[in-house]
Amino acid sequence: MTSVADAVKAMQAKFNPAAAAGLDLVFGFNITDEDKHYALIVKDGTCDIQEGENADANCTLVLDSATLKDIVSGETDGMQAFMGGKLRVDGDMMLSMKLSELFPS
Repeated sequence: MTSVADAVKAMQAKFNPAAAAGLDLVFGFNITDEDKHYALIVKDGTCDIQEGENADANCTLVLDSATLKDIVSGETDGMQAFMGGKLRVDGDMMLSMKLSELFPS
C-alpha cells in the first residue's frame, strides 16, 4: 500500500454490510505522522469515507500510517497494535472492537 488514502480505501473494500445492519456510527482515524484525519461513516449497511476530522466520531483511533497499513493488510492485528502501544482509542473503546466485524481481513 502506497498511502494512507489507499489503506482507508482498502478498508472500505473489505466492508461487511451485513455486520452494519441498523448501525449508525462514525469511526475517526487520526494518522499522527501525517497529520491526517479520516472518518468512516457506517450507517444502515453502508460505509462512506470522509477526509478530515469528524466531530461526531463515536470513537477515534490514533495511530501512525505504518500501523494503519499493517492492520489493513492483515500483517498486524488491531488488538496487538493496541496492546503494543501503537494504537490508542479515544471515545467508546468497545465500539472499536466492532471494526473487526465490519472490516474482516
